[in-house]
Amino acid sequence: MNRQFDVIVIGGGIIGLASAYHLSRRGQRVLVLEKKYPGSGSTGRCIGGIRQQFSTPGAIRLMQESVRQFRSMREDFGFSVEYHEGGYLFLAHDPLHLQTFKTILPLQLELGLKVEILDASACLKIAPQLNPEGLLGGVFSPEDGQAYPFKVMEGYIQEIKKQKSQVCFFSEVNEIIVEKETAKGVRTTAGDTFHADVILNASGPWAREVARLAGLELPIEPEEHEAFITDRLPPIFTTMVVDYRADGCYFCQRSNGQVIGCYSPVPNKPGIHTESSLEFLVEMSKRTVRLVPELAKARVIRHWGGCYSMTPDGSPFIDRTKIKGLYVANGMCGHGFMFAPAIGRYVSEIIMDGRYPFDWSEFSMGRDFSRQELMK
Repeated sequence: MNRQFDVIVIGGGIIGLASAYHLSRRGQRVLVLEKKYPGSGSTGRCIGGIRQQFSTPGAIRLMQESVRQFRSMREDFGFSVEYHEGGYLFLAHDPLHLQTFKTILPLQLELGLKVEILDASACLKIAPQLNPEGLLGGVFSPEDGQAYPFKVMEGYIQEIKKQKSQVCFFSEVNEIIVEKETAKGVRTTAGDTFHADVILNASGPWAREVARLAGLELPIEPEEHEAFITDRLPPIFTTMVVDYRADGCYFCQRSNGQVIGCYSPVPNKPGIHTESSLEFLVEMSKRTVRLVPELAKARVIRHWGGCYSMTPDGSPFIDRTKIKGLYVANGMCGHGFMFAPAIGRYVSEIIMDGRYPFDWSEFSMGRDFSRQELMK
């Protein structure tokens, strides 16, 4: 096996694969090293939501580019990734959330998003099965949607292998070789050594530990999230619904009729955990039925655990580090799948062209965390 590459990517989840895909298309010989199997980390455990509705300009621009790429994946990969634009409907059951939506709206419109503030009756026209009790209104974009994460990963792996690049599974990095503050390569637990002038840390929930292999500290904290999926049901509505109450949830109906969803626990549950719990199953069922009573008869066929990689301000780190040749793309805060296509493109530009595509301050390693993402 070749030991010399242009770029080594640590982490074979969606961020690492998208970055390798774009770098390979620009002629780079890339090696992706994944400690387990495809989808074993956060990517294979996410529910596939894709939205442009964010509160910061950088995140919105990322998602505009991602949506552009999601729309072309059938052509790019030669098969469907089950991409569908059914919209995202964020619900407000209190005046504070409704005001937050209204405050963010001018920025979203300025950047070209198709988004609209709705009253309760308009929300019910989009999703008639919603429980109207306490509903004040919401915000909706028809150009948000969903895709199937495993299909997107499959497409990236297929296209990477067509280039002069490689993806190696069950290859865990346990050393980053640094000489005179310059990245030189990596070693794996199997004793293999690989060399490259550029190394990208795209290791998701393990990003902090991987950064420490090079003597760096990343303020990223993994936290547990769980999800469930039901059996196939008759069509309900096509949008992702997001209940922003502290005891709310979010879910959508996939094209095959299954309802898939989750909620963000309050308080959060720190740590890397992939176990599923009866507590989640009971609580998620209650929250789902409260929001859409018609789902009371749905049968849950599977539930699972996964991790978000959280940063202090809810925005990722996508940047070069103080070690020459070492880059990071971590801390996606639950948005890695939807961010990935854009991050892949822009990481390739940062590495190869030495420039940022637009004002990159909210993704910088050196930011002060004063600006918070309001639509987490």
